[in-house]
Amino acid sequence: MDLSAVREGSHAVSAAHLFTYLVPEGAQEAAEFGVTDRGPAYLAFRSAALGAVPWQVTLAAFYNFSPRAVRAMDGVWDAAPPERWQAARFVAVGRAMRRVGVRMTADRLAEARSLIDPVVAGADYAGRVLAAANASVALPSDPLVALWQQITVVREWRGDAHLVVLADNGVGPCDCLVLHTAAGGLPTALARTTRRWNDEEWAAATARLTARGWLNSEADVPSSSVPSSPVPGASDTGAALVDATLTDAALTDAGRAARERIEAETDEHCAALWAPIGETGARRLAALIAPIAEAFTAAGTFQAVRPA
Repeated sequence: MDLSAVREGSHAVSAAHLFTYLVPEGAQEAAEFGVTDRGPAYLAFRSAALGAVPWQVTLAAFYNFSPRAVRAMDGVWDAAPPERWQAARFVAVGRAMRRVGVRMTADRLAEARSLIDPVVAGADYAGRVLAAANASVALPSDPLVALWQQITVVREWRGDAHLVVLADNGVGPCDCLVLHTAAGGLPTALARTTRRWNDEEWAAATARLTARGWLNSEADVPSSSVPSSPVPGASDTGAALVDATLTDAALTDAGRAARERIEAETDEHCAALWAPIGETGARRLAALIAPIAEAFTAAGTFQAVRPA
């Protein structure tokens, strides 16, 4: 299978899934459970499909978060059981989609489901923990939200595969985040605020990547420049995070090549996932679900995760 089609389908799926972490509706639903800290709320929403697992299990599945970030979710299952968090997530997704005016006709929704459903049904979930958990969740009655949940399964499948590739390449949890920010994938302030790696850990990861020839200098990030609240891309604080000025290490040519190799290896893992619909199906699905990301882009939702 042409890996460019795998990449195209994966990018479209990720773009259509991302908004859930950035919209105010999620915080509003979490507040109904008495959880107003958006760090634990994010962790509860995303890991709800796993069930009432201890925070250490969520840490293992999320990979690039520090233990101190994930430990903050301890107690969220006392506020509400996972099935209520999952239901609230669907409510938030549906409300957000209606607010920004996602437009997909019944025919378009049906065609998208005809393509993504075989992908979800035919996937091999061995070692794909978050994907398997999401695949076990009963689909909601709202057709648009049901499509989004299927999109979530595929997005988490690629994420699970990516963690395997990172580990195989010796790129640890903090290292992969430093590499991601150096490549311009996420503002450093936002990455450090949500994942909560401290100065020493960030510096050590930067030094390891520099020793591999992937970065050209060590990052010097004073703790005072990193916002203290663990907000996972919340829209009301996103502008402040993006405006934060930090001194970052830059990718070398070798670093760019290594990062692309890791992405290509992840695509290779995902080729079997997309096999039920082939290259044409993957590209068609990407086109069909594009209105989701387009509507949220037009609404300014993704501004918080655009590097300064």
